[in-house]
Amino acid sequence: MNRRNVLQTGLASTVALAAPGCAPAQSSQTMRYEMPLESAPHLRTLMQWPTSIDVYGARALSSVQAAIIDIANTIAEFEPVAMLAVPHARGLDRRRLSGAVEVWDIPTDDLWCRDSGPTFVKDEAGSLAVALVRFNGWGNKQPHANDARIAGRVAERLGLSVIDSGVVGEQGGLEHDGDGTMLAHASCWVNDNRNPNLTADQIAGRLGDALGASKMIWAPGIMGADITDYHIDALARFVEPGRVVIQVDGAIDPHDPWSAAAHETLAILEQATDARGRSLEIVRLPEPFDIRAHADDFIASYVNYYVCNHAVIAAEFGDRRADDEARDILASLYPGREIVQLNIDPIGASGGGIHCATQQQPA
Repeated sequence: MNRRNVLQTGLASTVALAAPGCAPAQSSQTMRYEMPLESAPHLRTLMQWPTSIDVYGARALSSVQAAIIDIANTIAEFEPVAMLAVPHARGLDRRRLSGAVEVWDIPTDDLWCRDSGPTFVKDEAGSLAVALVRFNGWGNKQPHANDARIAGRVAERLGLSVIDSGVVGEQGGLEHDGDGTMLAHASCWVNDNRNPNLTADQIAGRLGDALGASKMIWAPGIMGADITDYHIDALARFVEPGRVVIQVDGAIDPHDPWSAAAHETLAILEQATDARGRSLEIVRLPEPFDIRAHADDFIASYVNYYVCNHAVIAAEFGDRRADDEARDILASLYPGREIVQLNIDPIGASGGGIHCATQQQPA
């Protein structure tokens, strides 16, 4: 079953939200913690082992698991990896994992550690805590009994405090520049399937408290078109404070709601300022067209890369021109880091990418 498809009947039809634009992350509390930028040094990467035949089917699950192993082993060349899985999880063969990949005995349902895994924050002294963004299976579209408890179980294993944001959602739906600014599509936060009693300003304020941010840049997104309600990390990412990378085609396709929504996000970013009052430098990544996969809902996102110690782990899709252009742009954005491109087609066919499958623990 494809993650880009809505998995539950009776859901809202595709609706583009009115653009809230930029909003302060209002709060009456003193912010004590801050989420470091992904490119800051890591202690390790966390990943989750997918186990559900109901979601993938047996054959597709095996292919997805192989892709997860490839990603884990590649990251392990640059930093330690902790794979969350029970010891006898379906399809888990420890011999296929690098010696730098440790298996932690934490039950999982699916692979999307960016969404259900812990979000780490630091206080002024450099001590870690876990900021809890409550995971409910993308608006109760998929079973998530184990995944809903992962953040707390990781915090318990590491002996870390948990800061409850009071917000339901997924970190794949939120970008943070490590310097006070957040970026999100409202469609996956200001949504009755996650936060029915909260306004956009209330959500921004609570997330800002938990992650150490004072401003949210909202773009509309699309509600009900996919299981995530359009996560921002498939479209646009903070490279560093004041700089955003986005993957958009050259012109709006009026027949494609994804194209229209992407260009709407781009237009908002072009007019936005961050928490420090800076205008944003926007760098574009190409759209691949001549790719191996043929499914209409395949996610071919170069933006969904992962920054680990000394490297950027990104996807390639078989379009040599676009793959090479994306690699060169990422190399210019992250000088001094090795750019490693992987064939992750089984994960793209499941509606995600490398960033979706990973979660960093800051050093």
